[in-house]
Amino acid sequence: MPDASNRTLSAIDALHAQDPRSARQADGTALPQELAYAERMSAWLLKLERAPSALLQLAVRAQHLQRWKVPRGDYPEGRVGYLTWRRDQGLRAGGTVASLMREAGFDDASAERVSDMIAKKGLGRDPEVQTLEDCACLVFLENYFADFSRKVEHDHLVRIVQKTWRKMSAQAQTLALSIPMSPASAAIVEEALAAGQS
Repeated sequence: MPDASNRTLSAIDALHAQDPRSARQADGTALPQELAYAERMSAWLLKLERAPSALLQLAVRAQHLQRWKVPRGDYPEGRVGYLTWRRDQGLRAGGTVASLMREAGFDDASAERVSDMIAKKGLGRDPEVQTLEDCACLVFLENYFADFSRKVEHDHLVRIVQKTWRKMSAQAQTLALSIPMSPASAAIVEEALAAGQS
């Protein structure tokens, strides 16, 4: 359903474009932060999959849909609060995308499939959910890790890298090693991987 896919992608990006935050691009231009994230997700998808399904493309594009509307600070501090926030965000984004898909002409089964992928249902068993997770990990390492690493205590940061690495497929791990990083970021990744193998 190429027309339905295109209509849904346009609707997703229209919502992304409402993000009041902005992100500076490599060429110096600014985009709404969530739209920049979505474009990065789609770019990594095409490096991971030569011919991704239309449903996977929608799930990847919408993974953080309107996440800016419910800030992390609205939830309690700590791991439980973070996991609850992330779960709720996935369920909310999935529900929004499913509605957009039905409006564009998709059937209920397709809409539910994309919603389940965004909610990471089947992670570890479903190859398409794994690909979505790979995209998210690669986007984090390429675009957000350097800033993130300056805000997190060293040993905790090493553990986060190790957990991120374990979430990725072997293909994504190989791609991650090709990401240009600052010497400080590269050193953290090397330390995390060395510690994880010991």
